[in-house]
Amino acid sequence: MSPLPVLLLLLAAPGAPWDLRTLSCGLGAGGCECEFRPRLEDLDCDLARNVFGQHLARELLVKAVSNFVEKPDPVKPLVLSFHGWSGTGKTYVSSMLLKHLYRPGSRSPYVHQFSPTLHFPHAEHVEQYKEDLKSWIQGNLSSCGRSVFLFDEMDKMHPGLIDVIVPFLGPSWVVYGTNYRRAIFIFISNAGGEQINRVALQFWQNRKDREEIQLKDLESAISKAVLDNPHSEY
Repeated sequence: MSPLPVLLLLLAAPGAPWDLRTLSCGLGAGGCECEFRPRLEDLDCDLARNVFGQHLARELLVKAVSNFVEKPDPVKPLVLSFHGWSGTGKTYVSSMLLKHLYRPGSRSPYVHQFSPTLHFPHAEHVEQYKEDLKSWIQGNLSSCGRSVFLFDEMDKMHPGLIDVIVPFLGPSWVVYGTNYRRAIFIFISNAGGEQINRVALQFWQNRKDREEIQLKDLESAISKAVLDNPHSEY
């Protein structure tokens, strides 16, 4: 199984009608947390028991999420980017994370999952998709600032759709009536899988343990692979 880095780029329905509960969910540092009940010690144990050979994923994921949820007013949303070939555990680790953030896990109404092939299948409708995606994100953030947005197969996303997501990831975007900076965005992509495997092979050839692989050994190679892909705006 190839190492699965967690690259931390710290960089569907319209919103519910306004009411005091919605306002509390969106703005309050405490109060209504929209079923958000992080159990990070359990997440760490779960990763240790069920995910093998993915030391970077375990270390970086638990640290990043822990630091984020401890801040009542974070500067910007938490962005997690999982890379690797199919079968390396990206979706599995994501579902495990959701299970330890919300009691219903991925079935929580505050977890929103998108797949390009399912939700945005036709290139000729990309302008409509852009409007819909912006409304979905903004509406759900208005309902709950603690929302999670998971985007699968990011390497297959139509050009332009990523531009809709980017403003929500920074510190200056405004979603009226919500503290959107408490949201979590998860991106899953096969991009960089070959580079990850190449680094793992080099460590094996040099008689080094895979646990010696660090994020710095992978980050630049993965970023270059993503940026050099002419068919992706990821």
